[in-house]
Amino acid sequence: MKRRLTLLSLLAAVTLTACGTVAGAGRDLQVAGAAIQQEAAEAAN
Repeated sequence: MKRRLTLLSLLAAVTLTACGTVAGAGRDLQVAGAAIQQEAAEAAN
């Protein structure tokens, strides 16, 4: 029982960490995309 609880806790921690990492990467990509769009708009003018 103790081993099962330990494994479940470890799995939960890894899952929560991965979600935070993916969310952060998504925000970084959004910022990069906005910068590219802005540069493209300035170059077109």
